[in-house]
Order: sequence, then structure tokens, then C-alpha cells
Amino acid sequence: MTWLQQVAIFAAGIAAGGINTIVGSGTLITFPTLLAFGLPPVTANVSNTIGLVPGSLSGAIGYRRELRGQRARLLQLGTASLLGGITGAVLLLTMPPGAFKAIVPVLIIMALILVVVQPRLAAWVKRRRETGDTVAPEHGGPILLVAVYGTGIYGGYFGAAQGVLLLGLLGVLVHDDLQRLNAVKNVLALIVNGVAAALFIVIAEVNWQVVALIAVGAIIGGQLGAKVGRKLAPNVLRAVIVVVGTIAVVQLLTS
Repeated sequence: MTWLQQVAIFAAGIAAGGINTIVGSGTLITFPTLLAFGLPPVTANVSNTIGLVPGSLSGAIGYRRELRGQRARLLQLGTASLLGGITGAVLLLTMPPGAFKAIVPVLIIMALILVVVQPRLAAWVKRRRETGDTVAPEHGGPILLVAVYGTGIYGGYFGAAQGVLLLGLLGVLVHDDLQRLNAVKNVLALIVNGVAAALFIVIAEVNWQVVALIAVGAIIGGQLGAKVGRKLAPNVLRAVIVVVGTIAVVQLLTS
């Protein structure tokens, strides 16, 4: 791996760490970068997941103020995320590599759609709150638990835009400040990525050079995302994600 490639992966890690903290689709930056440098899709996905865990932790720490008073909620939803992440990681490791290569373009397209519609989803959630239409249990109830488990399966298997899904679910099914819910989203994504990474380290083929580059970059990006992310133009972030994700789809379909 050349030094230019290493710099590119490190920079992608910074971008992904920040984007994961703010929006939750940083994999759509790092995964295509790894594919462009010739890593096999499953190895790229596994190494990317492990590398982004420190960034997820960094982002969660950056939102620690908003986590105060949410212990019970985190215990309930975190359990669902843990089980979902294990299920998704096991599916990735037991299904043939060819199946992953065939499924991932569809997952990326779904993730890109989520990124594009995220502003409208957020606006819809805000309108419901302002008009008093949102009536939900304190922690979302059984519907949210099942939905978080399903999102955890998706996150353990691939994970792009997992945060967008989680924040949308929390915003609709839990009545609380959106910044506090974003903090919960960061912790749930950390749990899913962390348990998947633990399984991958033991069982899967890992490129540790890639992991190190993404991890250091993601830690920096996670802190930047927590501190200055709200000042960045969301449309610019979404545009970058859509462009990079589209390139990844084309590359996977033509390789």
C-alpha cells in the first residue's frame, strides 16, 4: 500500500468518524475507498467495521452530556442492538462471499435513499412534535425494541446509514429532545459495531493496517463531529455521501 493510499484511507476515516457522529453513514465514505484500493468486499467491510469502532466511541463520548438520565433507555435499547449486531455479524461470516457482493449494492442504494430523505424525515418528526401528534412510551415500547433489533442485524452485516435508521426510529417512537436521541443513536451504533468487530477479530480475515488508519482517523473525526458538526452544511455532507456511494455501487456492479 502506497503512502498516498494510506493518507487517503486516514482522511476517509476522519470524514467517516465525523459523519457517523452527525448523520450516521460514514461507511459510505470508507468502504468505497477500500474497494478502490483493491480490497475484497468482505475483507473491506470487516476491516472498516473494526476501524470505525474507536470513532463511534469517540462520538459517543462527545455527546456524553446528552446521555445523562438515559440509563434505563440505553439498557433496554442497547440489549436489542447487541443481539441484532451479533445476528448480523454471524450472517456475514456464514453466508458465501459472493452473496455479500451481490447484496451490498442493494444495501448501499437503500442507504443512499435514507441519506437523501433524512431531512424530510427529520422535518416530519419535528412537525409531529410541534402539533402534539407524537404519543409514545418513554422508551419506545416493544415496537421500537424489535425495530432496533432489526437495525442491529443490518448494522452487523453492513451498517451504512445505520445511524440514519436509528435516529428516524427514535425520533418517531420516543418523545424526547432530538439531540438526546442522537446521543442514544451514537451509543446503539457503537454497541452494534463493537460486538460485530469482536466477532470479526476472532473469526474473519482482517487487514490491520487499514484498521489502524481508519481507527485513528475516525477518533479525530468523532470529536470533530461532536464539536463542530452542527455548524457544517448538511446538504454538502449528503452530496458527498451520495457521490461516493454511487461510485461504490458502480464499482461493485462492474467488477
